[in-house]
Amino acid sequence: MSLKLIGVEKKILSNTHIYPINLELKKNSINVLLGPTLSGKTTLMQLMAGLDLPTSGKVYFNDQDVTGVKVQKRNVAMVYQQFINYPSLSVYENIASPLRVAGLDSNTIKSKVDEIATLLKLNKFLEKKPHELSGGQQQRTALARALIKDANLILLDEPLANLDFKLREELRDELPKIFQRRDCIVVYATTDPMDALLIGGNIIIINEGNIVQYGKTFDVYSNPKNLVAAKVFNDPPLNIFDGSVKNKKINVSNVSFSSGKKLNDLADGNYKICVRPHHLKNTKENASDIEIEGKIKISEINGPETLIHFNFLNYDCTSLVKGIFNYTINEKIKFYFNPDNCLIFDTNHNAIH
Repeated sequence: MSLKLIGVEKKILSNTHIYPINLELKKNSINVLLGPTLSGKTTLMQLMAGLDLPTSGKVYFNDQDVTGVKVQKRNVAMVYQQFINYPSLSVYENIASPLRVAGLDSNTIKSKVDEIATLLKLNKFLEKKPHELSGGQQQRTALARALIKDANLILLDEPLANLDFKLREELRDELPKIFQRRDCIVVYATTDPMDALLIGGNIIIINEGNIVQYGKTFDVYSNPKNLVAAKVFNDPPLNIFDGSVKNKKINVSNVSFSSGKKLNDLADGNYKICVRPHHLKNTKENASDIEIEGKIKISEINGPETLIHFNFLNYDCTSLVKGIFNYTINEKIKFYFNPDNCLIFDTNHNAIH
């Protein structure tokens, strides 16, 4: 089983929404489609599902051209961020509806509905109508209806966005386990890099209608191919500095440091030096750590972590540190980073590994 997009492009009048894409998703794979709002995630998923036709290019499923085949004739399940349920049916009947269409017997339907309702914590609501539910409960109902269907392709368009934090965390952990037991291809769209890291599998980074990078999630996170991929796959945002290299030394404004073990071969020239917020710490941990001084803009306590916004020279920087810190505005604080944790990009914004 595979889903192939060959030269798939989508234009509306003179506007290009999806630039030509070549992509192949394999059987039993979970693929996270990561990109900012309006990057083309939903449009691409609609092209995969058959809800929309590409302007050019072909879509193949199991090596069969399904480009013109309507979604009703494909074995596809899709869940949107804005939940869609049948208002006149109970939660039980909403979830059971794909199984009734498939002609399964009542005992099998009840067993499957009970199983998925337990997973999504809907047991107490099975006799209620959608209008009697909270937004999160309605979203779980829509998600259950998609998951219960034995679909070849499951498309999830930010399905957890309307759920409370605790349930969102639980489902991010459970969804990969559910899909491991299914013979299907899953595409999960999100704007949140944390979703991608927790769900794992493969990642497709999309930005402004272009596929920027595709590969194993951890590999792409560790080795983004360019600055665009690194920026998309980072929240809070990357700290990006204009730097130069001369005689094995990296210079960022008035700070100079050795390039670190993995960057010893950098040629002299100009680069973008990037530090992820969690690598920019408020305490020195190693003798090789580089020190910079910043002036606090604001600090935000987020559970067991603190998000610190500060100015370093003419740069707006962000540090994500463990622990609770309540700094005052304009307070001067020293921050530290290990040069081996830097991401380096050349003047064309391509990664230096």
